[in-house]
Amino acid sequence: MTWLIPISRETQPHDQLRVGRLTKAHGLKGAIKVEMYTDAPERRFVPGAVFTLQVPTSSDWHGKTLELTELKWYNAQPVAFFKDVPDRSVAETLVKAILWVDQDLSEPSDEEDAWYDHQLVGLAVMRDGVRVGTVSLVDHLPAQDLIHVTTETGEVLVPFVKAIVPTVDIAAGTLTVTPPAGLFEELPDDEPDESDTATGAPETVTD
Repeated sequence: MTWLIPISRETQPHDQLRVGRLTKAHGLKGAIKVEMYTDAPERRFVPGAVFTLQVPTSSDWHGKTLELTELKWYNAQPVAFFKDVPDRSVAETLVKAILWVDQDLSEPSDEEDAWYDHQLVGLAVMRDGVRVGTVSLVDHLPAQDLIHVTTETGEVLVPFVKAIVPTVDIAAGTLTVTPPAGLFEELPDDEPDESDTATGAPETVTD
């Protein structure tokens, strides 16, 4: 299961789609392991493909792009080679960078279980058939995406993973969640109240 979501922040273009993240340098020739955020790597990761980089502003790569020269697979793990990344030391400066590609947001996605931010924002969040809130924002982080859900008691951040968000129904305008206990409500205190145990008549001892 992959979640393919365009960025929503004003610091990035609204016609870009996130397709991967660089995770670890591989070997000595500039190769980098890739975590795929797309169901169509054969279309997104082709020689000549150009990726916009999401990196910290302090990075030397900020505001730059990467051009893919080759994608190989080692033990079912995708490994990418890029132009102007000649060795391991340069590759290590790109670790954790997120890769984006140009995409016409007016076109429906042709990938399974892939949505745009504007499709998700405003959806009713359902839990056990009951509406618990509304999606207000999708936040894209290096480790995972978070859905901001506005509820009657405040905002809840929901990890956008299959185990917690099993169903998105754009046509019905709903997003179903199966959150762990405590995500949408406070759990009761398991510690007994001292006042509950401090009272009571002493036992009567008989011979």
